[in-house]
Amino acid sequence: MATGKPKKNKFVKAWMAEHVNDPWVKEATRLGYRSRAAFKLIELAAKDKLLRPGMRIADLGAAPGSWTQVLREKAGRDAAIVAIDVLPMSPIPGVHFVQGDFREDEGLKRLESALGGYKLDLVVSDLSPNLSGVEAADQARSVHLGELALEFSVQWLQPGGDLVVKAFQGEGFVSLRRAMEQQFAKVYVRKPQASRDRSREVYLVAKGLKS
Repeated sequence: MATGKPKKNKFVKAWMAEHVNDPWVKEATRLGYRSRAAFKLIELAAKDKLLRPGMRIADLGAAPGSWTQVLREKAGRDAAIVAIDVLPMSPIPGVHFVQGDFREDEGLKRLESALGGYKLDLVVSDLSPNLSGVEAADQARSVHLGELALEFSVQWLQPGGDLVVKAFQGEGFVSLRRAMEQQFAKVYVRKPQASRDRSREVYLVAKGLKS
């Protein structure tokens, strides 16, 4: 009886070979970023003028911390950055990290407590569901995460604040974008160069929360 292991091993080996040879991975290692994802935020921030010194920022789905590193680097030591993830994350100086599930009330309350009642200038979300391999289910979970990030942002961003959300093109994507357009002055769909070409991953960049 076939076990399926050879096929799985072949996939893992192919992924490892691609990962090791990935120029973004090599550059991230060279510059000290925790993952290649750092370059996605760097490009988005430059294109859409997202970061400036002294901002108040929430980083949703932060682990392993490459986006948080970029936020700290670009927004400077006077910035107030709160990051949350269900997974542990090695400390980053000047960042308040909350280990908890953003989707659950307890995790959300801990995040909100860490904000100290202060409104935010920027919310970034690189949240992604644990993929099951069932495309429809994975897509629905992804859209739900985007909706939760939007709901949080509407409550915690000050007027004029910005939001960045990872999304996957497919069922529910257009509805999520339209929901964001109702709350923000401008919404852009971005595909950073560091995103893999074959991936349906894009980022929705929402500028200027309406008052």
